[in-house]
Amino acid sequence: MSSPQGSLRQRTVPGTSKKKAGVVVGTEPDVVAVTKPAKKVAASNSESSYRIAFVLITALAFVTRFWGINHPNEVVFDEVHFGKFASYYLEKTYFFDVHPPFGKLLFALMGWLVGYDGHFHFENIGDSYISNKVPYVAFRAMPALLGSLTVSVVFLIMWESAYSLPACIVAAGLVLLDNAHIGQTRLILLDATLVLAMACSLLCYIKFYKLRHEAFSRKWWKWLILTGFALSCDISTKYVGLFAFVTIGSAVIIDLWELLDVKRPGGALSLQQFTYHFAARAMGLIVLPFLFYLFWFQVHFSILTRSGPGDDFMSPEFQETLSDNVLTANAMTIEYYDTITLRHKETKAYLHSHADYYPLRYDDGRVSSQGQQVTGYPYNDTNNYWQIIPFDDDHVLGHPVKNHDLVRLRHLVTDTILLSHDVASPYYPTNQEFTTVSIADGFGNRAPDTLFEVRIEGGKPNQEFKSVASHFKFIHNPSKVAMWTHPTPLPEWGHKQQEINGNKQIAPSSNVWVVDDVPSVPEDSPRRIKEERKVKTLPFWRKYLELQRSMFWHNSQLTSSHPYASQPYHWPFLLRGVSFWTQNDTRQQIYFLGNPIGWWIASSLIAVYVGIIAADQISLRRGIDALDHRTRSRLYNSTGFFFLAWATHYFPFFLMGRQLFLHHYLPAHLASCLVVGALVEFVFNAEPSAEEPASEDSKDGKIAAGPRRHITARERFAGQSMVPAWLACAVLLVLVFAGWYFFLPLTYGYPGLSVEQVVRRKWLGYDLHFAK
Repeated sequence: MSSPQGSLRQRTVPGTSKKKAGVVVGTEPDVVAVTKPAKKVAASNSESSYRIAFVLITALAFVTRFWGINHPNEVVFDEVHFGKFASYYLEKTYFFDVHPPFGKLLFALMGWLVGYDGHFHFENIGDSYISNKVPYVAFRAMPALLGSLTVSVVFLIMWESAYSLPACIVAAGLVLLDNAHIGQTRLILLDATLVLAMACSLLCYIKFYKLRHEAFSRKWWKWLILTGFALSCDISTKYVGLFAFVTIGSAVIIDLWELLDVKRPGGALSLQQFTYHFAARAMGLIVLPFLFYLFWFQVHFSILTRSGPGDDFMSPEFQETLSDNVLTANAMTIEYYDTITLRHKETKAYLHSHADYYPLRYDDGRVSSQGQQVTGYPYNDTNNYWQIIPFDDDHVLGHPVKNHDLVRLRHLVTDTILLSHDVASPYYPTNQEFTTVSIADGFGNRAPDTLFEVRIEGGKPNQEFKSVASHFKFIHNPSKVAMWTHPTPLPEWGHKQQEINGNKQIAPSSNVWVVDDVPSVPEDSPRRIKEERKVKTLPFWRKYLELQRSMFWHNSQLTSSHPYASQPYHWPFLLRGVSFWTQNDTRQQIYFLGNPIGWWIASSLIAVYVGIIAADQISLRRGIDALDHRTRSRLYNSTGFFFLAWATHYFPFFLMGRQLFLHHYLPAHLASCLVVGALVEFVFNAEPSAEEPASEDSKDGKIAAGPRRHITARERFAGQSMVPAWLACAVLLVLVFAGWYFFLPLTYGYPGLSVEQVVRRKWLGYDLHFAK
């Protein structure tokens, strides 16, 4: 194992240089330039202590993540989703999810490795794994492995950044003994993959940045590409992985800005050289990650070749690329005077009418037309039957309905014609009301208002209108509004059914309908006899773009309330958790909650860091320079990078309108642990170093040529006592261990707790079960 050493960032902090022991210490305080041929440095006792600590912490990480991983032997919380998706992959059955495929593919890989066939679909929380013969321990082992490695990566980040051993142990220990990180990595969930990828992106970028004096070398390219790969894995697991791009991207922008400086240490770069640096970073951190990201979607499409529960989220063209699809089995050309049922693609409600009327006045005082109600109804019913009539009502049978045809709909039960007019709908004053009128009015003085255009999504001119296969918008011809519905139920006068109205915004996909059935065609009719059809193909880009649009749209719709949802301002203070699983007989429960002591320490020190930076800036304004250049450099650049990672993974959630949960804070919490480790060193080991006189070999402020290496923590703290840092490390870890142990039964799901024991753990009123 190579010896990680050096700091994260220190390029332009003013400094001095000194000729001593064959090295020149230049304007970058944590970098030395070797003036004689470098010799292989023997591993010091200090480096050995880092290795021993790394091995011990990694071993403890595996113990805490794998201990009792077979409990409970039932489906827990969101395992109903991600376990199910792994089964679908193994069955090659198409499904839809708002998250990218990488994390789910890892679960499928694990299932494939142990010979699982995907027969169990994880339908309900509490379903038994044992009776259904599911290799659930193997599935859970994947996130447990990744979660264990996350602790190791945290230690390596601190080591690579040249922090003292106590600082490394504190940062890694906060993650090691955190109940939230443990709980999330012992179940079939995606966050272990997300957090590890985020941590790896920080580690790889640090190693890349440390090679800035060896630009375009093989190692430089290696760590640049690995940074991009880690970023790609992050965003390919969940879209919140984009925040890691913001973190690294911000650091890269600062780096490029420094490279552009003509007064930079080491000499100015020509514009051509700067362009090479810019292009290399763009290639390694944007282009290659995007290609990796696309690769996982190609794997996704290549595996999922059979029709499945995700079909309804996709267009008919997409569905026809799947074998056994209902479109190839049930699609029927719709002819004029057929009786059809129309179903809203998004809410699954049928177009419905009945012999009740809109009230004269709505609750807000607006007046209606008092026409017959047209609503959305979730169940199949004869009141959903509509006859499709041509524009000229020529009574000629056998003519197919085609794209862009103008048609009328006759409601069979009440013998009325569908109509929309310039009257406000019940819930939307800007949308038009839908109602029906008599046959005489529908073909008489109200005829124009009963005409609708069949507009097939992605349809070609004269394309035949088909049941099931044709997704279409029903456009009112005179006013150009689209027939639309939404899940908010009408009042009692509307029987709690859905409102149907005319949406002036035609473009949204929420206006799409589909003909669910043609009940007027007998089961033995030749029209229902289907010829065998071949599975069609679509270019990758069409499938990818369609899936992306659907994923983004459905992700944005996750706005409904949830009993365990929380707000971002709850997270740093750990104000509430999430109930994952309960078992009444044994009083056992899994309650997703961080280690309160560890979280409060991390959040407090985030505030302390901001205070230190503010105090230093105010002091500098008043001419007081309390810190030496090297200490200030690490405080602003290395610790600042960790703070940047925390901020970019936390504050964007305040802009989101979707459901949010405590697990969304885990990447930011990891970054806050890095800040804690850095501040332990700053507070207990930062001693101002004497200003060093200029070197004869560093005339005019130029750094001596030659290879450079980073100063290790051992060299920086030579001659300083580490006792205060070790004492601080010990106190912090004892406190964090106590918090971890106290909440351990809620994290591991056993043993069951008595009422008194549960109540003692309701520190901030946590909504725990079995408290009575």
